[in-house]
Amino acid sequence: MQQLAHRLERLGTETAFSVAQAAAAWKAKGNLVYPFHLGDINIPTAPNIVEAMNRAIADGYTGYCPGPGIPQLREALADDIGSRRGIEFSPENVVVMTGGKPVITKFLQAVMNPGQEVLYPNPGFPIYESQIEYLGGTAVPYRYVPTSTGFAIDLEQIRASITPNTVAIIYNDLQNPISAESTAAEREAIAQLAIEHDLWVLSDEAYFETRYEGVSSSITSIPGMAERTVILYTFSKKFAMTGSRLGCAVAPREIAQVLSTLNTNDESCTTHYVQWAGVEALRGPQDSVQHMLDILQTRRDTACELVNSIPGMHVAVPQSTFYLFPDVTEVMERMGYTAVGDFASDALYKTGVSFCTREHFGRRLPGEERQYIRLAYSGIEVPDIRDGLGRLREWIETA
Repeated sequence: MQQLAHRLERLGTETAFSVAQAAAAWKAKGNLVYPFHLGDINIPTAPNIVEAMNRAIADGYTGYCPGPGIPQLREALADDIGSRRGIEFSPENVVVMTGGKPVITKFLQAVMNPGQEVLYPNPGFPIYESQIEYLGGTAVPYRYVPTSTGFAIDLEQIRASITPNTVAIIYNDLQNPISAESTAAEREAIAQLAIEHDLWVLSDEAYFETRYEGVSSSITSIPGMAERTVILYTFSKKFAMTGSRLGCAVAPREIAQVLSTLNTNDESCTTHYVQWAGVEALRGPQDSVQHMLDILQTRRDTACELVNSIPGMHVAVPQSTFYLFPDVTEVMERMGYTAVGDFASDALYKTGVSFCTREHFGRRLPGEERQYIRLAYSGIEVPDIRDGLGRLREWIETA
């Protein structure tokens, strides 16, 4: 009998989609579901962006185009990303891709050989771990520790984890799922470790502009980092274009050339007319971006207030992303749960509230004792946030 490739045994998935399937099955049976599980956005793409895409289709931009992206989009991305980070990028630094995810895979293909080690955040976006291992690397997790304002990277653990076989570190400032944001000192420490040990860095900046207070900073702005760092950029979050599948890598030219070749091998090019929508998103009016942030901030404030009103559950108010990562340890202990997955399943079937757990974002690390869940508020309206979290509180209080 024919066998499938052994490397498939190392391939993971984006586990939030499995939670979505369970929620959809429960909803299909006629039950009410409050979708806090998936980081999709239920706010429409701005009309001017949609019109630009439709116009490009009507104008015949439906064929092949350059593998690294159309010149107009690469130039717009170089200008926008560079100006917001205080760095001068050229279009040759930009490689357009079908969303942000391909940047992870192609970065690893470009810098990592089988058997080499890559540091990645845990909890973190599960595709990091999946792709490192699928491509034959050794995934080395680094952890976060809770603080009064959220979470901080365990820098001592990172230092202890670096070996002569370590080739890269994946760094997700403004982090999914825990909404952690580095202090300037923490960002500098990561940069110094990368320079000291001559590591490549993938800086996942998907949420760089999804923030409600303060100003984002990029590790690439630190001297010595632009030449060793690849930025992951996506239109999905800032412009509510999750289904359009448009993003890019901003990289040193030697890496950009490799990424462009990988594009040609993998998908030839990113959809031509979608790239013209990207040009309009960057060059056109920006009022829709602020409008979406205002909506998300209201949802954040509502969700944080309600979560912190539930006895035994607490969360710091994040300044960015659209996720909450509340500690539910006390709630679970009081209700008699030992597995956070059981707590999540019962919450769905008894309250309709659907959410991911810490286990959906990487293998639990030695010494972890606290229990967490992730609530995404990007795809749920304020009345449903109030109703859903109200039901969750009632269930917890009466258990």
